[in-house]
Amino acid sequence: EEASIWLKAAIEWAFGDIPKTDVKTIKVNATLPAVKDVRAALAPFGKFEVVKIKVAEAGQTLQDDLDRIHQVRERYPDARIRLDANGNWEIETALKIAKTIYQENIPLEYLEQPVRTIAEMAELKLKLQEFNIKIAADESVRKVSDPLAVAQANAADILVLKVAPLGGINNALHIAKEAGLPVVVSSALETSVGISMGAHLAALLNSEYASGLATAALLTEDVTDSPLIPINGEIPVTRITPNKNALTKLQAPEDRTEWWMERLGLCFRLGALEKS
Repeated sequence: EEASIWLKAAIEWAFGDIPKTDVKTIKVNATLPAVKDVRAALAPFGKFEVVKIKVAEAGQTLQDDLDRIHQVRERYPDARIRLDANGNWEIETALKIAKTIYQENIPLEYLEQPVRTIAEMAELKLKLQEFNIKIAADESVRKVSDPLAVAQANAADILVLKVAPLGGINNALHIAKEAGLPVVVSSALETSVGISMGAHLAALLNSEYASGLATAALLTEDVTDSPLIPINGEIPVTRITPNKNALTKLQAPEDRTEWWMERLGLCFRLGALEKS
């Protein structure tokens, strides 16, 4: 069922009725995985104003996360920071790191999905007012039955919208309008074809926040001759045409291709062609 929603987004992008935009480029943030070599990991992103640091990863301690934050501050003193915990913190852990950020005057834009449930998000949001720190909801938007529930519970300051998991640009626009909160458009680690959907949505929403759509820089290879690699902290708003040679080169083995074709058929049967 989840994959059928992604397919629905792709079909809409290829054939659907989507609002047009005259915006040519959008601002994007860099992304730092849980690695030790900060400079090498961020080099593919070139110049950037905002960096999202992945925290609370498996095998990493809170001190590891703080060390990585401090490295970013030392090497990129002008960059604003986002911390993405993917719901892996407990409330007390989130408060502990929030206090450190506040005391050290670290330029934090927000904590992204610091805790797992909407109830925990709501509780933490109240407690973070002491430190003037915002919460952005990601999994609490795209991995729940009602993507508006987190906004209705007043459990987030910002929504992170990912086009494919939400079923397409039009559905994401509807969520943004109904939620009435600031939005950050982000990728789900797609190729540049999928990222181009997100760029179009970001252009339509004209958010004050840089989008998390620079992730083509994390890919070893892409399916196009014109990957959406950030230049000076921006990517173009454009449709991407896959390169046939790249598709052939990157094609999965025969048994895996057969598995994907069967999965594709199942996605169609689950309603990928139905309108929202």
